[in-house]
Amino acid sequence: MLFRRIFFRWIQAAIVVLPIWLAVGWAVFGGGGWGTLGLLITVPLTFISLAVIALLVSMRPSVREDRAASWTDVGVLGAWHLAIIGFGLSGPSMAAFAVLSIALALAAFWFAIVQLVRDGAKRMQETMSEYERAARAGGPIGATPPGESSPSQPPYDLGEIIVVEEHRDRP
Repeated sequence: MLFRRIFFRWIQAAIVVLPIWLAVGWAVFGGGGWGTLGLLITVPLTFISLAVIALLVSMRPSVREDRAASWTDVGVLGAWHLAIIGFGLSGPSMAAFAVLSIALALAAFWFAIVQLVRDGAKRMQETMSEYERAARAGGPIGATPPGESSPSQPPYDLGEIIVVEEHRDRP
């Protein structure tokens, strides 16, 4: 759990750190003139894509509750971040890392969307199950059904039911 929490924090830090790494890597490992033009396009796109995917991951109810990324997030986003780091090395394999970074960015985006929808649907199903259980029990949400007693709460008592009827005399 600790590693997943640290990785969750890294996802937010990576929004700034990885685009800066691309600029530093270009300066240190010697990018050319076309590299400068590519850098002017790549850095903002990297920043935006990292921010969008971090937002999608952070919006998931399970991630917000645990304040930790899932292990599949660690795998997918970790591979993508490593590809961005490899792209920043600006060596002879820079083109391969660029293609890999783009492919992993698309995979991470769709993965984050699918996980968000699944997690939201799971939470909605749990909520609806609780409502249905409470409706069958005839009490408020969270109350125990008749015949069952909760150790922390006394049984729910509806008390008397008074029915009021109105009769009108017709002229």
